[in-house]
Amino acid sequence: MSRPRTEAEYLARLVPPSVAGLNRRSLLAGAAGAGTLLGTGLLAGCGSDSDSGADSKTVSIGSNASDPTPKDVLAKLAAGFQSKSGVTASINTVDHNTFQENINNYLQGKPDDVFTWFAGYRMRFFAAKGLAGDVSDVWGKLSGFSDAFKKASTGDDGKQYFVPASYYPWAVFYRKSVWQQRGYQVPKTLDEFNLLGAQMKKDGLNPIAFADKDGWPAMGTFDILNLRINGYQFHVDLMAGKEAWTSDKVKKVFDTWAGLLPLHQPDALGRTWQEAAQSLQQKKSGMYLLGLFVAQQFNENEQDDIDFFTFPEIDSTIGAKALDAPIDGYMMARKPKSETNAKKLLEYIGGADAANIMVKGDPGTLVANTGGDTSGYTALKKKAAELVGSATEIAQFLDRDTRPDFASTVMIPALQQFIKDPKDIGGLLTSIENQKKSIFTS
Repeated sequence: MSRPRTEAEYLARLVPPSVAGLNRRSLLAGAAGAGTLLGTGLLAGCGSDSDSGADSKTVSIGSNASDPTPKDVLAKLAAGFQSKSGVTASINTVDHNTFQENINNYLQGKPDDVFTWFAGYRMRFFAAKGLAGDVSDVWGKLSGFSDAFKKASTGDDGKQYFVPASYYPWAVFYRKSVWQQRGYQVPKTLDEFNLLGAQMKKDGLNPIAFADKDGWPAMGTFDILNLRINGYQFHVDLMAGKEAWTSDKVKKVFDTWAGLLPLHQPDALGRTWQEAAQSLQQKKSGMYLLGLFVAQQFNENEQDDIDFFTFPEIDSTIGAKALDAPIDGYMMARKPKSETNAKKLLEYIGGADAANIMVKGDPGTLVANTGGDTSGYTALKKKAAELVGSATEIAQFLDRDTRPDFASTVMIPALQQFIKDPKDIGGLLTSIENQKKSIFTS
C-alpha cells in the first residue's frame, strides 16, 4: 500500500465520503489541519524535535485517562516514578475521545515524550508511519510479560513500540443481587439470551444497558456478534479490509443485532457509557455488554455484587471462546525532548512497582505484568483474568484492530446510523464497503 508523502495528503485520506446525511461529530481531527488543532490546545504536547533535554529532570506524558479512576492511577504512577528516579513526570490529560480523534495531528506535531495508547493494529499503524519511537531496548530490561504481550507490542518491522500496562475483557456484566432476587440464570445460547431479555422487560428493567454517544461502545456489540456468528479469523480479515462488508456473513451480524435492539436501553446515542453503567449500578438495567472498566462506576462496597458471563454461543460450530480483551499501555514519541527520561519512564511503567499501583488503584483493569502482586484482586478481577486465560482467540476491539481512519470516519457514523434506523442494512453495508475500498486501496 502506498504511503502519503505529505501531511496534507495524509489528512485528505482521513476524510473519505461519509455515510450520506450523517452528522460527523466524530471527525474532529479529520477535516482540520494539524496546526489548527494544535493551536486550540486540544492535544498540544510539549515535545521537541531533539533530545536536547536528555540530561534534564523532566518528562511529559500525553494522557487519555480523563475518567477519575484511571486519571488518579496515572498520577500515582507519575509520583512513584519521580520518587524512584528523581525525574518529574508532568501529565497532559485530554478527554479520552478527543485524544483518540486527534491522535494523527498530535503525533505529527510536537507530542509529549510518552503517550497513552493501545496495542494491536493502531500501534502498528503509527509505528509504520514513523510517528512513534523504537523502545526495543526498554524491552530488553523488562520481565514479567508473556510472549503474547510482547507480540502485541511489536511493529511490522519486528521492533517494539509499546509497553503494556493493563488489559480488560469485554463481557456481559450484571448485579448478582438483582439476578438472585429475580431468579435469572446465565444464558448459554442466543435463544436463552433473548428469553432472558424478554423476562427482564416484563420485570420493568432495561434488559441491556446501552450507550453510544461517544461512538465506540457499539463497536463492542458488533465485535462479539461477528466473533460468535462468523468466527475470529473472518473478524480479523474483515477488520484488515480483506473481506467484503456486503457479504451475507456481515449482513447476518446486523440482522441478528437488529433483532436484539428492542432489548437495548433506548436513546443510546444521547447517553455516555458511564450513564449506562450507572443504570446497571442503580438496578434499572439487567445487564451490560462492556469492558471490565464498568466496575469503575460502582461503589467500593458494591464490587462483590458485580458478576459477568461471556456473550453466549450463536453457532455451535464456532462456540463462545473468542472475545475482545484490549491492551492499554504507553508509547514514546518519535523525537521526545528527552529520550533518556522517556525510556526510564517506560521501564518503570513496565515494572512490578507500577503494576502494584495499578492493582490497588483500579478495580476495572488487570495488570499485564505477571510480576505484580495480584493477591489483592477482587473475585471479579480473578474471574476476568481466568476468562482471558481460557479464551481461544483474543481480539483487541474494532477501533484498534483496523485502520484508525476507517474506524473513526466510517464505522462510528455507520454504527450510529444503524442504531438510529436499522431498516436499511443493505444500503448501509454498501456504503461501508465503498468507503472501505477507498481507504484500504489508496
